[in-house]
Amino acid sequence: MKLEQSKIIGLQKWVFIVSVLLLLFKLTAWVYTGSVAILTDALESIVNVVAGIMGLYSLNLSNKPKDTEHPYGHGKVEFITSAIEGVLIMVAALFIVFEATQHLLHPQAIQSIDFGIVVLLLTSAVNYALGWYCSKMGKQSQSVVLMGSGAHLKSDTYSTLGIVIGVVLVKLTNALWLDASVAILFSLIILRTGYKIIRQSVSGIMDETDMLVVDQIVNVLNEHRSKQWIDVHNVRVINYAGFYHIDCHLTVPYYINVNEAHQQMDAFTALLHNHFNGQVEFFVHIDGCVPQQCKLCQIQACSHRQTDFDALQDWTRQNLLDNAKHGLQ
Repeated sequence: MKLEQSKIIGLQKWVFIVSVLLLLFKLTAWVYTGSVAILTDALESIVNVVAGIMGLYSLNLSNKPKDTEHPYGHGKVEFITSAIEGVLIMVAALFIVFEATQHLLHPQAIQSIDFGIVVLLLTSAVNYALGWYCSKMGKQSQSVVLMGSGAHLKSDTYSTLGIVIGVVLVKLTNALWLDASVAILFSLIILRTGYKIIRQSVSGIMDETDMLVVDQIVNVLNEHRSKQWIDVHNVRVINYAGFYHIDCHLTVPYYINVNEAHQQMDAFTALLHNHFNGQVEFFVHIDGCVPQQCKLCQIQACSHRQTDFDALQDWTRQNLLDNAKHGLQ
Protein backbone atom coordinates (compact mmCIF):
# COMPACT_ATOMS: atom_id res chain seq x y z
CA MET A 1 0.00 0.00 0.00
CA LYS A 2 1.42 3.36 -1.01
CA LEU A 3 2.21 5.97 1.59
CA GLU A 4 0.13 9.16 1.50
CA GLN A 5 2.02 12.20 0.21
CA SER A 6 1.38 14.13 3.42
CA LYS A 7 3.03 11.34 5.43
CA ILE A 8 5.99 11.27 3.03
CA ILE A 9 6.48 15.02 3.55
CA GLY A 10 6.09 14.60 7.31
CA LEU A 11 8.75 11.90 7.37
CA GLN A 12 11.13 14.07 5.34
CA LYS A 13 10.62 16.87 7.87
CA TRP A 14 11.84 14.51 10.57
CA VAL A 15 14.86 13.66 8.41
CA PHE A 16 15.73 17.36 8.31
CA ILE A 17 15.16 17.95 12.04
CA VAL A 18 17.16 14.90 13.10
CA SER A 19 19.97 15.79 10.67
CA VAL A 20 20.33 19.24 12.26
CA LEU A 21 20.46 17.78 15.78
CA LEU A 22 22.99 15.10 14.84
CA LEU A 23 25.15 17.69 13.07
CA LEU A 24 25.32 19.74 16.28
CA PHE A 25 26.29 16.66 18.30
CA LYS A 26 29.01 15.66 15.85
CA LEU A 27 30.45 19.17 15.60
CA THR A 28 30.61 19.24 19.40
CA ALA A 29 32.46 15.92 19.39
CA TRP A 30 34.91 17.23 16.79
CA VAL A 31 35.59 20.44 18.76
CA TYR A 32 36.33 18.44 21.90
CA THR A 33 38.48 15.77 20.22
CA GLY A 34 40.11 17.45 17.24
CA SER A 35 39.75 14.16 15.30
CA VAL A 36 39.73 14.51 11.52
CA ALA A 37 37.76 11.26 11.33
CA ILE A 38 35.01 12.78 13.46
CA LEU A 39 35.19 15.89 11.29
CA THR A 40 34.53 13.57 8.35
CA ASP A 41 31.31 12.42 9.98
CA ALA A 42 30.27 15.99 10.78
CA LEU A 43 30.81 17.13 7.19
CA GLU A 44 28.59 14.35 5.89
CA SER A 45 25.91 15.47 8.34
CA ILE A 46 26.07 18.97 6.81
CA VAL A 47 25.17 17.32 3.51
CA ASN A 48 22.30 15.55 5.31
CA VAL A 49 20.91 18.90 6.43
CA VAL A 50 21.14 20.44 2.95
CA ALA A 51 19.64 17.30 1.41
CA GLY A 52 16.81 17.41 3.94
CA ILE A 53 15.90 20.95 2.91
CA MET A 54 16.05 20.09 -0.78
CA GLY A 55 14.02 16.96 -0.22
CA LEU A 56 11.26 18.93 1.49
CA TYR A 57 11.23 21.43 -1.36
CA SER A 58 11.01 18.75 -4.04
CA LEU A 59 8.29 16.80 -2.21
CA ASN A 60 6.13 19.90 -1.78
CA LEU A 61 6.63 20.84 -5.43
CA SER A 62 6.00 17.33 -6.75
CA ASN A 63 2.77 17.24 -4.73
CA LYS A 64 1.33 20.12 -6.75
CA PRO A 65 -1.41 19.10 -9.20
CA LYS A 66 -0.89 18.98 -12.95
CA ASP A 67 -1.33 22.21 -14.85
CA THR A 68 -1.17 23.49 -18.42
CA GLU A 69 2.60 23.99 -18.29
CA HIS A 70 3.23 20.66 -16.53
CA PRO A 71 0.70 18.18 -18.00
CA TYR A 72 2.47 15.22 -16.39
CA GLY A 73 2.81 16.84 -12.98
CA HIS A 74 5.90 18.01 -11.10
CA GLY A 75 7.28 14.66 -9.92
CA LYS A 76 10.48 14.86 -11.97
CA VAL A 77 11.83 17.50 -9.59
CA GLU A 78 12.54 14.69 -7.11
CA PHE A 79 15.10 13.23 -9.50
CA ILE A 80 16.79 16.61 -9.89
CA THR A 81 17.10 17.32 -6.16
CA SER A 82 18.23 13.76 -5.53
CA ALA A 83 20.97 14.19 -8.14
CA ILE A 84 22.10 17.42 -6.43
CA GLU A 85 22.21 15.52 -3.12
CA GLY A 86 24.46 12.91 -4.73
CA VAL A 87 26.79 15.63 -6.02
CA LEU A 88 26.96 17.22 -2.57
CA ILE A 89 27.82 13.87 -1.02
CA MET A 90 30.69 13.39 -3.48
CA VAL A 91 31.99 16.94 -2.92
CA ALA A 92 31.97 16.36 0.85
CA ALA A 93 33.86 13.09 0.37
CA LEU A 94 36.55 14.81 -1.72
CA PHE A 95 36.93 17.52 0.92
CA ILE A 96 37.34 14.81 3.54
CA VAL A 97 40.15 13.23 1.49
CA PHE A 98 41.90 16.61 1.35
CA GLU A 99 41.58 17.23 5.09
CA ALA A 100 42.60 13.70 5.99
CA THR A 101 45.67 13.91 3.74
CA GLN A 102 46.77 17.07 5.57
CA HIS A 103 46.38 15.34 8.93
CA LEU A 104 48.16 12.27 7.60
CA LEU A 105 51.15 14.44 6.72
CA HIS A 106 50.92 16.41 9.96
CA PRO A 107 49.38 14.19 12.68
CA GLN A 108 47.66 15.87 15.62
CA ALA A 109 46.83 14.44 19.02
CA ILE A 110 43.20 13.55 19.75
CA GLN A 111 41.59 14.79 22.98
CA SER A 112 38.59 13.43 24.94
CA ILE A 113 38.40 10.27 22.82
CA ASP A 114 35.84 8.55 25.09
CA PHE A 115 33.42 11.44 24.73
CA GLY A 116 33.74 11.38 20.95
CA ILE A 117 33.14 7.62 20.81
CA VAL A 118 29.94 7.86 22.88
CA VAL A 119 28.55 10.69 20.73
CA LEU A 120 29.27 8.82 17.48
CA LEU A 121 27.66 5.60 18.73
CA LEU A 122 24.48 7.44 19.76
CA THR A 123 24.22 9.33 16.47
CA SER A 124 24.85 6.17 14.44
CA ALA A 125 21.99 4.36 16.19
CA VAL A 126 19.57 7.22 15.48
CA ASN A 127 20.78 7.53 11.87
CA TYR A 128 20.33 3.84 11.11
CA ALA A 129 16.84 3.64 12.62
CA LEU A 130 15.65 6.66 10.64
CA GLY A 131 17.44 5.53 7.47
CA TRP A 132 15.92 2.05 7.65
CA TYR A 133 12.44 3.51 8.06
CA CYS A 134 12.93 5.99 5.19
CA SER A 135 14.11 3.19 2.88
CA LYS A 136 11.12 1.04 3.80
CA MET A 137 8.59 3.84 3.29
CA GLY A 138 10.40 5.06 0.16
CA LYS A 139 10.08 1.66 -1.51
CA GLN A 140 6.41 1.44 -0.61
CA SER A 141 5.69 4.90 -2.02
CA GLN A 142 8.29 4.79 -4.83
CA SER A 143 9.55 8.14 -3.51
CA VAL A 144 13.02 8.85 -4.88
CA VAL A 145 13.58 11.45 -2.15
CA LEU A 146 12.83 9.05 0.72
CA MET A 147 14.86 6.23 -0.84
CA GLY A 148 17.76 8.65 -1.33
CA SER A 149 17.46 9.88 2.25
CA GLY A 150 17.32 6.32 3.55
CA ALA A 151 20.38 5.23 1.57
CA HIS A 152 22.31 8.29 2.68
CA LEU A 153 21.41 7.93 6.37
CA LYS A 154 22.31 4.23 6.42
CA SER A 155 25.61 4.84 4.64
CA ASP A 156 26.26 7.58 7.20
CA THR A 157 25.74 4.97 9.91
CA TYR A 158 28.24 2.56 8.38
CA SER A 159 30.85 5.27 7.96
CA THR A 160 30.26 6.45 11.55
CA LEU A 161 30.80 2.94 12.92
CA GLY A 162 33.96 2.63 10.88
CA ILE A 163 35.19 5.92 12.24
CA VAL A 164 34.43 4.73 15.79
CA ILE A 165 36.61 1.68 15.14
CA GLY A 166 39.37 3.94 13.86
CA VAL A 167 39.17 6.25 16.88
CA VAL A 168 39.21 3.26 19.26
CA LEU A 169 42.33 1.95 17.50
CA VAL A 170 43.99 5.34 17.89
CA LYS A 171 43.21 5.23 21.61
CA LEU A 172 44.59 1.69 21.99
CA THR A 173 47.71 2.12 19.86
CA ASN A 174 48.34 5.87 19.96
CA ALA A 175 49.00 5.60 16.19
CA LEU A 176 47.74 9.02 15.08
CA TRP A 177 48.02 8.15 11.39
CA LEU A 178 45.08 5.74 11.82
CA ASP A 179 42.73 8.68 12.39
CA ALA A 180 43.38 10.16 8.93
CA SER A 181 43.61 6.74 7.25
CA VAL A 182 40.16 5.73 8.49
CA ALA A 183 38.76 9.06 7.28
CA ILE A 184 40.16 8.46 3.77
CA LEU A 185 38.85 4.88 3.68
CA PHE A 186 35.30 5.89 4.54
CA SER A 187 35.36 8.90 2.25
CA LEU A 188 35.65 6.36 -0.59
CA ILE A 189 32.53 4.60 0.70
CA ILE A 190 30.75 7.96 0.79
CA LEU A 191 31.86 8.63 -2.81
CA ARG A 192 30.28 5.36 -3.89
CA THR A 193 27.00 6.24 -2.16
CA GLY A 194 26.93 9.61 -3.92
CA TYR A 195 27.53 7.96 -7.27
CA LYS A 196 24.69 5.48 -6.76
CA ILE A 197 22.26 8.28 -5.88
CA ILE A 198 23.30 10.27 -8.96
CA ARG A 199 23.00 7.17 -11.16
CA GLN A 200 19.45 6.48 -9.95
CA SER A 201 18.44 10.11 -10.43
CA VAL A 202 19.86 10.36 -13.94
CA SER A 203 18.04 7.17 -14.97
CA GLY A 204 14.77 8.78 -13.85
CA ILE A 205 15.50 12.05 -15.64
CA MET A 206 16.40 10.15 -18.82
CA ASP A 207 13.22 8.03 -18.57
CA GLU A 208 15.19 4.81 -18.33
CA THR A 209 12.83 1.84 -18.34
CA ASP A 210 12.26 0.42 -14.88
CA MET A 211 12.34 -3.31 -15.64
CA LEU A 212 10.87 -4.19 -12.24
CA VAL A 213 7.76 -2.18 -13.10
CA VAL A 214 7.60 -3.79 -16.57
CA ASP A 215 7.78 -7.21 -14.91
CA GLN A 216 4.85 -6.26 -12.68
CA ILE A 217 2.84 -5.30 -15.77
CA VAL A 218 3.76 -8.59 -17.47
CA ASN A 219 2.68 -10.66 -14.46
CA VAL A 220 -0.62 -8.83 -13.97
CA LEU A 221 -1.59 -9.05 -17.66
CA ASN A 222 -0.67 -12.73 -17.96
CA GLU A 223 -2.68 -13.56 -14.85
CA HIS A 224 -5.80 -11.62 -15.84
CA ARG A 225 -5.63 -11.54 -19.65
CA SER A 226 -8.88 -11.45 -21.59
CA LYS A 227 -9.54 -13.43 -24.77
CA GLN A 228 -10.37 -10.12 -26.42
CA TRP A 229 -6.81 -8.88 -25.75
CA ILE A 230 -5.14 -10.61 -28.64
CA ASP A 231 -1.87 -8.78 -28.29
CA VAL A 232 -0.08 -6.13 -26.24
CA HIS A 233 3.13 -4.53 -27.47
CA ASN A 234 5.22 -1.32 -27.54
CA VAL A 235 4.87 -0.92 -23.77
CA ARG A 236 6.66 2.16 -22.41
CA VAL A 237 6.77 3.23 -18.77
CA ILE A 238 7.79 6.69 -17.52
CA ASN A 239 8.30 7.14 -13.79
CA TYR A 240 7.30 10.53 -12.39
CA ALA A 241 8.68 9.80 -8.91
CA GLY A 242 6.16 7.12 -7.99
CA PHE A 243 3.47 8.13 -10.52
CA TYR A 244 3.67 6.06 -13.70
CA HIS A 245 2.70 6.99 -17.24
CA ILE A 246 2.17 3.86 -19.34
CA ASP A 247 1.97 3.82 -23.15
CA CYS A 248 1.15 0.67 -25.10
CA HIS A 249 -0.63 -0.82 -28.09
CA LEU A 250 -3.56 -3.14 -27.40
CA THR A 251 -4.73 -5.43 -30.20
CA VAL A 252 -8.42 -6.40 -30.23
CA PRO A 253 -10.62 -8.15 -32.84
CA TYR A 254 -10.73 -5.88 -35.89
CA TYR A 255 -14.47 -6.36 -36.44
CA ILE A 256 -15.76 -5.02 -33.11
CA ASN A 257 -17.14 -1.48 -33.03
CA VAL A 258 -15.58 1.56 -31.38
CA ASN A 259 -17.65 1.28 -28.20
CA GLU A 260 -16.72 -2.38 -27.74
CA ALA A 261 -13.05 -1.62 -28.31
CA HIS A 262 -13.26 1.18 -25.75
CA GLN A 263 -14.79 -1.21 -23.23
CA GLN A 264 -11.85 -3.55 -23.67
CA MET A 265 -9.45 -0.66 -23.19
CA ASP A 266 -11.27 0.40 -20.01
CA ALA A 267 -11.04 -3.12 -18.58
CA PHE A 268 -7.34 -3.25 -19.52
CA THR A 269 -6.48 0.08 -17.88
CA ALA A 270 -8.65 -0.60 -14.81
CA LEU A 271 -6.65 -3.77 -14.15
CA LEU A 272 -3.33 -1.88 -14.06
CA HIS A 273 -4.89 1.11 -12.32
CA ASN A 274 -5.90 -1.11 -9.40
CA HIS A 275 -2.52 -2.83 -9.28
CA PHE A 276 -0.65 0.48 -8.99
CA ASN A 277 -3.15 1.89 -6.46
CA GLY A 278 -4.28 4.64 -8.82
CA GLN A 279 -0.78 6.13 -9.20
CA VAL A 280 -0.82 5.65 -12.97
CA GLU A 281 -2.20 7.11 -16.18
CA PHE A 282 -2.37 5.61 -19.67
CA PHE A 283 -2.10 6.29 -23.35
CA VAL A 284 -3.42 3.14 -25.03
CA HIS A 285 -3.44 2.82 -28.81
CA ILE A 286 -6.01 0.33 -30.11
CA ASP A 287 -4.97 -1.95 -33.00
CA GLY A 288 -7.19 -4.29 -34.97
CA CYS A 289 -5.99 -7.87 -35.35
CA VAL A 290 -4.66 -9.22 -38.67
CA PRO A 291 -5.04 -12.76 -40.17
CA GLN A 292 -1.51 -13.76 -39.20
CA GLN A 293 -2.56 -13.51 -35.54
CA CYS A 294 -5.34 -16.10 -35.77
CA LYS A 295 -2.95 -18.81 -34.56
CA LEU A 296 -2.57 -17.14 -31.18
CA CYS A 297 -6.16 -15.88 -30.81
CA GLN A 298 -8.28 -17.70 -28.19
CA ILE A 299 -11.67 -16.64 -29.58
CA GLN A 300 -12.70 -20.05 -30.98
CA ALA A 301 -16.18 -18.97 -32.11
CA CYS A 302 -14.81 -16.22 -34.33
CA SER A 303 -16.52 -16.31 -37.74
CA HIS A 304 -13.64 -14.31 -39.23
CA ARG A 305 -10.97 -16.87 -38.28
CA GLN A 306 -8.72 -17.85 -41.20
CA THR A 307 -6.44 -20.36 -39.45
CA ASP A 308 -6.93 -22.61 -36.40
CA PHE A 309 -5.77 -21.63 -32.94
CA ASP A 310 -2.27 -22.98 -32.38
CA ALA A 311 -0.97 -21.84 -29.01
CA LEU A 312 -1.32 -18.98 -26.56
CA GLN A 313 1.72 -16.77 -26.58
CA ASP A 314 2.98 -15.87 -23.13
CA TRP A 315 3.64 -12.18 -22.72
CA THR A 316 7.18 -11.51 -21.60
CA ARG A 317 9.24 -8.44 -20.80
CA GLN A 318 10.86 -8.60 -24.24
CA ASN A 319 7.80 -9.07 -26.45
CA LEU A 320 5.78 -6.45 -24.57
CA LEU A 321 8.53 -3.89 -25.08
CA ASP A 322 8.94 -4.71 -28.79
CA ASN A 323 7.22 -2.32 -31.19
CA ALA A 324 5.69 -5.04 -33.35
CA LYS A 325 2.50 -7.07 -33.35
CA HIS A 326 3.03 -10.61 -32.12
CA GLY A 327 2.46 -13.60 -34.35
CA LEU A 328 3.71 -11.91 -37.52
CA GLN A 329 7.07 -13.70 -37.71
